[in-house]
Amino acid sequence: MKSILLVVLTVILILGCSQTKSVNSNSSIKQKMDTTKKYNPLTPEEERVIINKGTERAYSGEYENFKGKGYYLCKRCDAKLYKSDDKFDSGCGWPSFDDEIPGAVTRIPDKDGMRTEIICSNCGAHLGHVFLGEGFTQKDTRHCVNSISLKFIPYDKMTDTKTDTAYFAGGCFWGVQYLMENTEGVIKTTVGYIGGHKDNPTYEQVCSGTTGHAEALEVIFDPSKVTYEKLTKLFFEIHDFTQVNRQGPDVGEQYRSGVFYLNDEQKKAAENVVSILSGKGYKVATEITKANKFWRAEDYHQKYYDVTGKQPYCHVYKKIFD
Repeated sequence: MKSILLVVLTVILILGCSQTKSVNSNSSIKQKMDTTKKYNPLTPEEERVIINKGTERAYSGEYENFKGKGYYLCKRCDAKLYKSDDKFDSGCGWPSFDDEIPGAVTRIPDKDGMRTEIICSNCGAHLGHVFLGEGFTQKDTRHCVNSISLKFIPYDKMTDTKTDTAYFAGGCFWGVQYLMENTEGVIKTTVGYIGGHKDNPTYEQVCSGTTGHAEALEVIFDPSKVTYEKLTKLFFEIHDFTQVNRQGPDVGEQYRSGVFYLNDEQKKAAENVVSILSGKGYKVATEITKANKFWRAEDYHQKYYDVTGKQPYCHVYKKIFD
């Protein structure tokens, strides 16, 4: 009798645990659904691809042979992802791009262990996959994107906030990003490599000193809220710009101090800041150089200190300008 009673109690407990787990799972799903309401509503087919990482049928997408001039936005959150200038015909059956809007697309290892998935950096929507070394364009990169993950807006219809871009190199890019990313007016920061001659460089290649690249920070900002000159002054206040090819314990050409300007206006502003520093008695070693292609660094470098909870070891803020 005791044995039978024990079995009955055990069954009740198991059923109770199963029911609790089911309720918790449903609650999690409900919570996820509530979260997605902040984004654009999706059809079941859009959700299959964008949320559940599916793939639309080849040659069936709206933008596979589309030739319009404008921006391609994320279907889920309206973030700008690609420009039509970077779209090309690969013959693969899906829209192909050899470049993205800076910082708009994140690369992560695919669950299949072989490919690299691309997602919207803003909302995590599945876009497709990226492939290198196929030789389709000079950039040797193909973003293979599902049309259903995108929406298109002509250039003349795009009336969102005007943004600008700045590139700074000041030693280990972890610390530069940490001290600049929360500045008012800064929209997005991305660490990477600039100033060299090697395409698609890896961190190991840059560290070898053979690529000519410097570890750098790309800053996307709203010029109505923060000026380029103010960002440049902040850059000089967070690193030792008197050191040559080093920053603290980090030694090498990749750790050099540099401002990489995009136009004459930025060049003039950077030179003006250096002139002010020289007038204060500083011997400035910072290079002011025309920017070439910026290469995004590996994912594990992005917002390193925020992710790890550590603190910069060779960067500290020191007020210099009034």
